[in-house]
Amino acid sequence: MGELIAELKKANIYQGKSMVLQDVNISVEKGEFIFLVGKTGTGKSSLLKTLYGELKLTEGEGQVVGFDLKKLTWKTVPYLRRNIGIVFQDFQLLTDRNINDNLRFVLSATGWKDQKLMEDKINDVLDKVGLKTKGFKYPFELSGGEQQRVDIARALLNSPKLILADEPTGNLDPETTDEIMNLLFHISRDFGTTILMATHDYVVINKYPARVMKTE
Repeated sequence: MGELIAELKKANIYQGKSMVLQDVNISVEKGEFIFLVGKTGTGKSSLLKTLYGELKLTEGEGQVVGFDLKKLTWKTVPYLRRNIGIVFQDFQLLTDRNINDNLRFVLSATGWKDQKLMEDKINDVLDKVGLKTKGFKYPFELSGGEQQRVDIARALLNSPKLILADEPTGNLDPETTDEIMNLLFHISRDFGTTILMATHDYVVINKYPARVMKTE
């Protein structure tokens, strides 16, 4: 058995007062690529939000990258998130600044101070996602696929053990979807990063075989 990155045992997951998932048992090991599948509204996003500390785990047990989810406080959530990368469907880039400054903003927010190290890290993650020359562009100057690559670069900034991707190909055409999927598999395989990707796109799942978990 490899290093355990995330685990939920007998977890009930709530959105507000309503339970969206009952008796969830999952374990995720280092370097795994896992699809989290289920119809829209079956709790995939709520499960991811629980793993990155946006939704409080109140029933059952859970740990992510060594943090006990039941003991998380507003003070400890930022430390959890430094070990996790989050990739959204709608990119969530800051439109009023260029790509370098988008990434610099995240580094500053997670405690980086040294400008030279920040510069090196930004160049490194943009290189990893194939956008080395695009740092001075603004989000509106990039295609949807390029914006999603920036989103993935942002998720890589703190060298996370775990990337949570919520429908990352949901707004992309098939060709761009292939590019993003190949990039995610490359990150998982070559850097040993665990990736848990929520999707309801069975074309993607069939084309890129990996472990599948289901929400119902």
